[in-house]
Amino acid sequence: MDFLYHLLVVLHLIGWAIVLGGTLVSLREPKIATGVLHGILTALVTGILMVGIASASDEIHDPNNTKIAVKLVIALVVTGLVVYGTRRPEKVTRGLLGAIAGLTVVNVAIAVLWR
Repeated sequence: MDFLYHLLVVLHLIGWAIVLGGTLVSLREPKIATGVLHGILTALVTGILMVGIASASDEIHDPNNTKIAVKLVIALVVTGLVVYGTRRPEKVTRGLLGAIAGLTVVNVAIAVLWR
């Protein structure tokens, strides 16, 4: 179970890296890069799976539910923004991309700094 949890952590971080990288690359010419939707869905699903495994396992520490709730809300907002930008490419602005990138950085910072 411990190996599976850590594998999900790696996939979760890769998902967020795809979101941030794809967003930053697209700032010059505002659009949602093709991999960003897949990255956020990967991050969202693996995050939910990690919480489930951590809650069910005796080997892994129990998650801080308040922290997880805040991170989930941010991830859902980022998902909504990415889906909106994917479905309406003509509406993508630097502000939308900045919001996606900023919330991604906030989510990573919460994961690392909130103990």
